[in-house]
Amino acid sequence: MSSPDVNTLSDHSTGADAPEEAIAEFRGIQKVYYKPDGSILVEALRGIDTRIDRGEYVAIMGASGSGKSTMMNILGCLDRSTAGEYLLDGRNVSDMEDDELSAVRGSRIGFVFQAFNLISELTIVENVAIPLFYQNVPKADRVERAIRQLTRVGLADRLGHRPTELSGGQQQRVAIARALVNEPAIILADEPTGNLDSQTGQAVMDLFREFEEAGMTIIMVTHDESIADHCQRIIRLRDGWIDSDVRLRDAPVVK
Repeated sequence: MSSPDVNTLSDHSTGADAPEEAIAEFRGIQKVYYKPDGSILVEALRGIDTRIDRGEYVAIMGASGSGKSTMMNILGCLDRSTAGEYLLDGRNVSDMEDDELSAVRGSRIGFVFQAFNLISELTIVENVAIPLFYQNVPKADRVERAIRQLTRVGLADRLGHRPTELSGGQQQRVAIARALVNEPAIILADEPTGNLDSQTGQAVMDLFREFEEAGMTIIMVTHDESIADHCQRIIRLRDGWIDSDVRLRDAPVVK
């Protein structure tokens, strides 16, 4: 079981008296990396029990090697746990076949990366529409939905531009629009302000606050305390355990 301190939220770490609207739940999640000879190389996660409720805005923090990237990869269905169960929106995805897991990842999760990961040869509309292409959404619908999300993040006047014609902050807005285009259950953000100056980073965090106020579920990996302070809740990992799980504030009322 996890090894939380006295500040840990008991309802999230044990499930007692917790709300019914869990969007992501870890039950005894372990992740072990092995050497070619079968011996253990790293125990990245050592039995994580936690849940994230619908509409929560959560930061995952920890030193290098604490397990936060592994936890994010499992949350995003980019990697599988060695043991335990991961329930995503009520579905146990731990034992899904690769094709089914890929479909869940493409339809239920939106990713925002530090490095933007945009394709320079494509316009920003084409970049944002890519997740919909893999879901076989008709082209006209892909374009319409991409434009809608780009307008939402303030880039309606840049639709024909390519990523290299935009500032770093604008490129991250494109990446955020791409994460939103499939109307995901969860937004996963990995150091989303890491390549931005403080002013541009604040503008990106203002966008996330708007999404929070709209009732979205956001999970963010960050090493920056000032970024984590924007969140409702901070989960801190140490050596593959949950070291603390602290609520900073309540969720806003969704109108």
